[in-house]
Amino acid sequence: MSDTIKHECGLAMVRLLKPIQYYTEKYGTPLYGLNKMQLLLQKQRNRGQDGAGLATIKLNVKPGNRYISRKRSNASNYIADLFHQIYSHFDDVTPEQMHDSNWLKANKPYVGEVYLGHLRYGTHGLNTIETCHPFLRLNNWITRNLVIAGNFNLTNVNELFQELLSFGQHPKEKSDTVTVMEKIGHFLDDEVQRLFNWFKAEGYDNDEITQLIGEHLDVARLLQRASRKFDGGYVMAGMIGHGDAFVMKDSGGIRPAFYYQDDEIVVVASERPAIQTCMGVHISKVKEIGPGNALIIKKNGTVSEVSVKDPDERTSCSFERIYFSRGTDRDIYLERKKLGQQLAKQVLEAVNYDTSNTIFSFIPNTAEVAYYGLIEGINDELDALKKRKILEKPNLTEAELDEIMAIKPRVEKIAVKDAKMRTFIADDASRDDLVSRVYDVTYGLVKNKVDTLVMLDDSIVRGTTLKKSILKILDTLQPKKIIIVSSAPQIRYPDCYGIDMSKMKEFVAFRALVNLIKKTNQEHLLGETYERCEMQMKISGVEPKNEVQALYDLFTLDELNEEIAKIVTPPNLVAEVEVIYQTVEGLHKACPDHKGDWYFSGNYPTAGGFRVVNKSFMNYIKKIDKRAYF
Repeated sequence: MSDTIKHECGLAMVRLLKPIQYYTEKYGTPLYGLNKMQLLLQKQRNRGQDGAGLATIKLNVKPGNRYISRKRSNASNYIADLFHQIYSHFDDVTPEQMHDSNWLKANKPYVGEVYLGHLRYGTHGLNTIETCHPFLRLNNWITRNLVIAGNFNLTNVNELFQELLSFGQHPKEKSDTVTVMEKIGHFLDDEVQRLFNWFKAEGYDNDEITQLIGEHLDVARLLQRASRKFDGGYVMAGMIGHGDAFVMKDSGGIRPAFYYQDDEIVVVASERPAIQTCMGVHISKVKEIGPGNALIIKKNGTVSEVSVKDPDERTSCSFERIYFSRGTDRDIYLERKKLGQQLAKQVLEAVNYDTSNTIFSFIPNTAEVAYYGLIEGINDELDALKKRKILEKPNLTEAELDEIMAIKPRVEKIAVKDAKMRTFIADDASRDDLVSRVYDVTYGLVKNKVDTLVMLDDSIVRGTTLKKSILKILDTLQPKKIIIVSSAPQIRYPDCYGIDMSKMKEFVAFRALVNLIKKTNQEHLLGETYERCEMQMKISGVEPKNEVQALYDLFTLDELNEEIAKIVTPPNLVAEVEVIYQTVEGLHKACPDHKGDWYFSGNYPTAGGFRVVNKSFMNYIKKIDKRAYF
């Protein structure tokens, strides 16, 4: 993606099912679980640039001894800094002590059986150490301690916050993370108190009751009650002080979560390849947590995946497939290739099949896999073309046959992203000039004023980088025409389930829509749409509806593409610019099992999403520069 956006966080959980001494003897280290956690976070570093955190729980620790440890970092090298701080606790350990798991567990932090790690990609707000997960909710009762980390955004934080107030709580801040933690914490307290009252009435003493609560705590019931009003996309992971752990997923399966289990360990991560690499297991051994389900690991080591919310239609985020997740997942790799392949015929038609005067390339590196698919599709189309030409003229001369067989795409590496440049210049003109040089180009390959450059991008969100940098640099090669191809459809609507795409005015597709409305003298429709959005927000109980969709229906995809090309074309650019987008139908063909497409189609999977899109449009009209949910 040429435009930089912030997006999904990453989760990892490790639960050791054997005593720590077992791993010391079999794998030669009592830090087996900690080492696995470090590898899981490192292999998911694409999911966080703002910080990392890790929490550990030790099982069966005697009262008076620390059993929960947490460390967080928001340093520039956050993963390395996090584990440097953690491993520094072992600097003074002797070789004999390092192989004494009982001594380590009793005397050193981060030697435990349950680990929860998090990578933060902050979409909004401050990037301070206090915003890094995991979060702690501490209590002197071991079964009331709660550690939470998540990959989520909720659309109805205000509603949930008010519910906390109705419980008599006084939350320290109004954020989705704190609200979620306090909501789960409230029902954890309630479940613990219910069990306490039950066993007290049976005549057990308090020490016995503490043990019985840990054994009988119904984590599934707790999560069902806590998440009843959650509206959004989420994967939430938690550890309870006595040792129970869980990972809970939204009912539409919007956010990803995978797990692997054997008789030694349970591993959970946001991305499947991270588990495959960490554990050295085949793809068939890694399972995905189902929509509305929770993976629950009890203190006694029993593992179960149970339903905690009725599943809705599966609407897993298609942006995970296009861009966010690493392309080392087999299915994601093939889907990205398919996205590129499906554009082949349209691209060839755009260059009139003149492959001898067209160079095919990609920008940025994340588009590389889709580019392989595009070239594969172009070769398939050209093979069919060559076959027709040969069959149409059976008595070909050798020269004519050579001419036909020479039809093939010119494949070149045209643009390379240079190292990020820091600018220390105050004036905007000088800064923009330096920023515009972020990409290097390969000189001498383009025939001046003759060749067309086809550049594949995996998504175009704002078009800012295209206008300020990419197109200017490509124009220095003096092509006749530049065609920017997006393997993803037009991003038309805000996301409210985790991605930093919440302000409608920033989308180049929306700006193109408004331009066309004004050019066709239909500005009154903007006001009428605002009134309908306002009505939706005022009346409770009405069927949620995206009132902005009707505006897009006024124009064809080609008309919007043409207007987008005008918007992203810098002043004084010599080359002609064309923009081609994937269709929503093409997206679904490439990713048939991942139907979450609301940012493209406007079809949101929850009621909160419809409220967000209507509110976002109202913010645009009123020139309010903030996200449309909280």
